[in-house]
Amino acid sequence: MNDIKKTYIPPAAVLDLPTCSALVTTASAEVFREMGEITPRDFGRYTIMPWGGDNLMPYDILEKIEADETMVSCLEFNSEMCYGAGLTYDVTDCLPKDARRVKDFFEDNAVERYFMGVCHDFKYFGFCVSVIILSKNFKNIVRIRRKEAIYCRFGVADKSGRISRVYYANWRQNPDEKDIEEIEMLDEDAPLADLRERIEKGTASHKYAVVSRIPTVDSTYYPIPYYAALFKGHWYDIKQLIGAAKSAKLRNSAPLKYHIQIQSSYWEKLYEQEGITDPEEQRERANRQKQIFIDYLTGAENSGKVLFSEFEMNFDGKLTEDIRITKLDTATQGGDWSTDIQEAVNMICFVLRVHPNLLGAVPGKSQSNNSGSDKRELYTIAQAIQKAHRDLLFSVHRLIIRFNNYAGARPVCPILQLTTLDEHRDIKQSEI
Repeated sequence: MNDIKKTYIPPAAVLDLPTCSALVTTASAEVFREMGEITPRDFGRYTIMPWGGDNLMPYDILEKIEADETMVSCLEFNSEMCYGAGLTYDVTDCLPKDARRVKDFFEDNAVERYFMGVCHDFKYFGFCVSVIILSKNFKNIVRIRRKEAIYCRFGVADKSGRISRVYYANWRQNPDEKDIEEIEMLDEDAPLADLRERIEKGTASHKYAVVSRIPTVDSTYYPIPYYAALFKGHWYDIKQLIGAAKSAKLRNSAPLKYHIQIQSSYWEKLYEQEGITDPEEQRERANRQKQIFIDYLTGAENSGKVLFSEFEMNFDGKLTEDIRITKLDTATQGGDWSTDIQEAVNMICFVLRVHPNLLGAVPGKSQSNNSGSDKRELYTIAQAIQKAHRDLLFSVHRLIIRFNNYAGARPVCPILQLTTLDEHRDIKQSEI
């Protein structure tokens, strides 16, 4: 047991213990250590509010997500649904000069890459951090950048509950203060008014963080993602255990397809016919003959072939064969728990609000599929329910439009709608 404590144990694994056989698991709910008391931590002159008891909670969450194929696919799908047809500013009601300024802003910023990134942060961790950069004269916002949520930590809130700083660093490496980037954070409830007030007071900073955060029923520094139910319940662990058990069964059993039985006298006859007397040459000849049998029995091109072999009758009337080939039944090798894995996958998809048919075939032996009309409706619904998240993501863009005075512009993210054959096109865009 002492040796096992020194070794990393995956969330679900089948391990050999020195004195017994057991299934060893790590409870996935332990990743959420924020349920205990969290105290601020100092990194030189900076004081941050750690994300989890050891400040490594997002890395632990990401590790568990990446260990499950279904969760990765569902979260990626939700991120793409949130992205929709991409972020743009509608300039239909703008004057030509303002429309041109909006176009220049988009050309100066990698908006597609930025928006895809914040959609990922929102779906994985429930918040995102956008950094706006002002011009030298503080008249316009000229840049927008994404700071990956996994590397962001909040400063300690003041007595009124307001957070004024965001700190950006690779916290996994326990950084020094020189490796930490400190960014002033605008008031979440009134970012535009806060920015204007700072400029009027003569701020020297040209860079500010705007945080878009999903409001949860339990107010915490870092939102607990809704899919935490998978970790706190049992289905995540069940799916991991099924995969580990199937792997262990396949690794510890020999999936044989044929059993070839050869009389010992067969080799003596073969050596005598070919005049082989040297023991080493006899071994080489036997190996070549075995390979001939293997090549003859395996491969798609050998399907349907016929094998001839000689036999004799003993004095008691029993059959004696030189070669006997028996096909083994391997239909059930590793096929256990098929319905259980399907149930676990469906439960994960249910929690992540993704219909399995939108990702592909439902795992398991019994396949079910929806009609094209049903899939179109499911796809439209999946994008339509992103509206609340997009409204939160648009907060920084409404700030940019107001501050830069893009009169008449508004942030939009059209949804993609799959069409029917009579419309003579595969897809169209429309607003929610």
